[in-house]
Amino acid sequence: MKRLHLHVAVDDLDRSVGFYATLFAAPPTVRKPDYAKWMLDDPKVNFAISARGGRAAGLDHVGIQVETDGELRELATRLKAAGETIRDQEDATCCYARSNKAWVNDPSGLQWETFFTFGDATQYGEDDVPAAETAAPKAACCTPKPQKACC
Repeated sequence: MKRLHLHVAVDDLDRSVGFYATLFAAPPTVRKPDYAKWMLDDPKVNFAISARGGRAAGLDHVGIQVETDGELRELATRLKAAGETIRDQEDATCCYARSNKAWVNDPSGLQWETFFTFGDATQYGEDDVPAAETAAPKAACCTPKPQKACC
């Protein structure tokens, strides 16, 4: 089973946690001083928010969370077949979790993170994504910054 992942940068974490907890009718599954995550079944989504690194508020990145490393490899193979450049990342510590990941930009430059999480981490961590020719320099966890701002 796959789960859609959305990560939103926010200005005020406490206020945002209150808003999303009300919207989803549930407290966060994970709550840290700079991060919160809901693992929802209705809708089936891994929804995360963070207040880190001076990022502008708004959609940070989107992704697909899988249940096995094999599913991750299958997604990466499909993205490569579509002609996109994949940036693999093994044993990443980010968002208080340990994961294997494959990053890709869609044709418009939107960052997609496909990932398999296999453990927890005690710190937020940072992704160390190998740079693609079209990717911007490494940014704070969890996503490389796109080359240009959207919209």
